[in-house]
Amino acid sequence: MKMNLTGINQITLRVNDVRLSEEFYAGILGFRVDHRAGANISYLRLNTDMLVLVKAETPGTADARDIRVDHFGFRLATDTEVDQAAIYLDDRGVHLVTQPAHRREGRAFFVMDPDGNLIEFYSMNAPGQIPPADSIDTRTASEIATDSRREHTSGDDVKKTRRSRK
Repeated sequence: MKMNLTGINQITLRVNDVRLSEEFYAGILGFRVDHRAGANISYLRLNTDMLVLVKAETPGTADARDIRVDHFGFRLATDTEVDQAAIYLDDRGVHLVTQPAHRREGRAFFVMDPDGNLIEFYSMNAPGQIPPADSIDTRTASEIATDSRREHTSGDDVKKTRRSRK
């Protein structure tokens, strides 16, 4: 029997502070709180998509090697919206891991949420609208995250990971 998958039903993240993560995803990114199951689980909705925040049993840090989710992405309609989203998030103190750049499929950038989860915001180009190969960032999400974490934890210029403003 072949499965006929039609999309992603939900993403579940283990987070240190459910309310802080809820502020980030709902307050800044625009999800709405669908419902809560006690103090340790929050169900957020964006149209028909569900993001579940679960209190982690053990704390994680933004510079930890124990990455609980490699990354996940949110699609935006156009390259212009990608650029505008980067400005919006930066203005709210969200740590931009990369600036918007052309990738294989479109324009994209990465941010970290309050627990160091890597999030990609991207647009998808129609066939034939791909930029020249020399302007495409071909690093994987893991390589981008590792480079960013290394920059933020280097002994020469220690920077605190920017968090969303309350």
